[in-house]
Amino acid sequence: MKIILASSSPRRIEILKNLNLQFEVIPSDFKEEINLNNPIELVKNFAYNKALDVKDKIKEEALIIAADTVVYKDGKVLGKPSDEEDAYNMLKLLSGSEHQVYTGVCVFYNNDYIVDYSCTNVYFKELSDYEIKKYISTTEPFGKAGAYAIQGFGSLFVEKIEGCYFNVVGLPINKLYDIINRMGINLF
Repeated sequence: MKIILASSSPRRIEILKNLNLQFEVIPSDFKEEINLNNPIELVKNFAYNKALDVKDKIKEEALIIAADTVVYKDGKVLGKPSDEEDAYNMLKLLSGSEHQVYTGVCVFYNNDYIVDYSCTNVYFKELSDYEIKKYISTTEPFGKAGAYAIQGFGSLFVEKIEGCYFNVVGLPINKLYDIINRMGINLF
């Protein structure tokens, strides 16, 4: 069975490679625009549209996997920071408190699809302005929802999580496995 990851995210690619799955990467051209304050509907919508975009491109039978991740804090959806100031403001908001990471996952196979999501609570330590600015200088916050990478230097700020670690990285592998099983597909 041909498997396609509708993402060029190095983190998602690494997660799938760790499962020894053979897959092709075909990034979606879907343009994300945060236009909903409901993080669940937003990530599910983005994941669906990314998968649909790739499905329309390939025109052949394949298992298409798409995902989208956002950080949610105090009624605000935090996507990827646009610049250093945006990254600083996001990290300042997350400092010393709890936030949620939501990832929507969509799997298309033939003309069937399932869209679902995962949520993980993340607890940050109190961050000094120095720590935030030093972290931003690593450039790691860019291209990451909420301006941090739990699998990188950002892990220094995480006191604990409740839920799936891989969800925070960007692909909740247990949710993906559940979706694929619900579709009646046996990958292992």
